[in-house]
Amino acid sequence: MRTITSQRLTLRPWDADDTDFLLDLEGRWEVVRYLGADPTPMTSRDEALASVARRRAVSEHPIHGIWIITDHAGARLGNLLLKPITLSAGEEPSDPAEVEIGWHVHPDAWGHGYATEAAVAASADALARGQSRVIAVTHPDNHASQAVCRRLGMRYVGLTTRYMDTSCELFEWTDER
Repeated sequence: MRTITSQRLTLRPWDADDTDFLLDLEGRWEVVRYLGADPTPMTSRDEALASVARRRAVSEHPIHGIWIITDHAGARLGNLLLKPITLSAGEEPSDPAEVEIGWHVHPDAWGHGYATEAAVAASADALARGQSRVIAVTHPDNHASQAVCRRLGMRYVGLTTRYMDTSCELFEWTDER
């Protein structure tokens, strides 16, 4: 499990000590309202513990991971993921599998550029490790994440239903950017 750093941030694997922060983060409707086809706030510490374990399992991969975003002093700020994306029913997988980057930050940390900085660091790391394409999908109404995609220099592809059985706006980076 690797750690990725940027000028202000550390992206590290989640651990059990982060459980209460995860419950606070993903227990908030304003944070989860645009996550997936059926967003649901987290409601229990047991649910958060199980989620931490799943995040750690993804982080065993040499490129993929789900990291907690912290500042260098250790303050917890949010979540960054880079992993294969779930396809909608009936969609044919590509080879290699499509990899998405996604983020959500605690409301107390909104407006400081943390999502953008974390995404730049994680995508640069992935591209350096041989990942040739990274996508981001956003809910059509999630203008804040779409703005992050634009700040990242991601190319807007368009509205799609290819992922997670829902309509989403698709952005991409390629190693040719």
